[in-house]
Amino acid sequence: MLRTLRRSLTAVGLSLTTALTGSLLATGASTPAHAAVPATIPLKITNNSARGEQVYIYNLGTELSTGRQGWADANGTFHPWPAGGNPPTPAPDASIPGPAAGQSTTIRMPKFSGRVYFSYGQKLVFRLTTGGLVQPAVQNPADPNRNILFNWSEYTLNDAGLWINSTQVDMFSAPYAVGVQRADGTTASTGRLKPGGYQGFFNALRGQPGGWANLIQTRPDGTVLRALSPLYGLETGALPATVMDDYVNRVWQKYSTSTLTVTPFADRPGTRYYGRVSGNVMRFTDGAGTTVTSFEKPDASSVFGCHRKLDAPNDQVRGPISRTLCAGFNRSTLLTNPNQPDSSADAFYKDNVTNHYARKIHAQMADGKAYAFAFDDVGHHESLVHDGNPRQAYLTLDPLN
Repeated sequence: MLRTLRRSLTAVGLSLTTALTGSLLATGASTPAHAAVPATIPLKITNNSARGEQVYIYNLGTELSTGRQGWADANGTFHPWPAGGNPPTPAPDASIPGPAAGQSTTIRMPKFSGRVYFSYGQKLVFRLTTGGLVQPAVQNPADPNRNILFNWSEYTLNDAGLWINSTQVDMFSAPYAVGVQRADGTTASTGRLKPGGYQGFFNALRGQPGGWANLIQTRPDGTVLRALSPLYGLETGALPATVMDDYVNRVWQKYSTSTLTVTPFADRPGTRYYGRVSGNVMRFTDGAGTTVTSFEKPDASSVFGCHRKLDAPNDQVRGPISRTLCAGFNRSTLLTNPNQPDSSADAFYKDNVTNHYARKIHAQMADGKAYAFAFDDVGHHESLVHDGNPRQAYLTLDPLN
């Protein structure tokens, strides 16, 4: 199965914070007997934002050797979180001073599954519960981080290498790119917007009818901070709950009289599942005609969050089928191609009813790749770089233009 840094999304409602449980851990690759990857690698952070505010960096996650949650300082030294409380208690200040505009700084990344946060002008507020770290939930207007400009990258560094991405699964905000230097000195990077892409995205979202402009959050002075994902748009009431109903209804109608074929593994083209709708349920069978799983008709939250009625367990049947369905619904390819997944990005987002947030993000990316919803990695359309023997990672803060 495709190795991915996708963060498992669960419904979080309007709670002040959401537990960070280390679900970024990549799965599916074996660990070599003798690790070639050192205990830490350098992360070079370059500030090309042209902004004058102080930048703060945080490296938070799960220590893979122990499973403990904590943070890493600039030297890559791990610090476990102390016990939290109920109500949540303030977390220790894990911030690292970031580079000034036009400058770079290098910190060390340990073998973590976690996030590198960065914020402009203000430190982020993190708290601890009895279950561990809680993180910003800016869909809640009372969240203390609501008016801070910030963003994060997700990564896993382990004995099998580095996986690092740019992500818009939760929100589109302060732009950045990520990269990795390979052992031979070459680099791979992703996440960079086209020139003018930051403002271009917000302008496009403002012009999209149907409530999509309501995803944009601003400070009281009107400064644009971010656009929430459509999942959070549903939870806050920014988007109507019926926003995907027309497309879902048409999909259900089509496959009540025809078959949807899902081939979830690119390296196993002979593994196919066949979906047909009866009433409110789409049932999938294998080649022998045995029912292997079924899905109730999804609502918009299930589609945008790739959860609930499209839950995707980490197995070899339901999860891979659900991933494919989720991608097909978000990209609106299920009506035009009965053989999924559809690998051609040229066919994505062509229906009037689609994930316009994801559509407009991909349209502004220099390489066309993004993590605009949880399973945007289906078909390798995600903004992710990987190397099995990384020499250095990169995080570049880009201008907001």
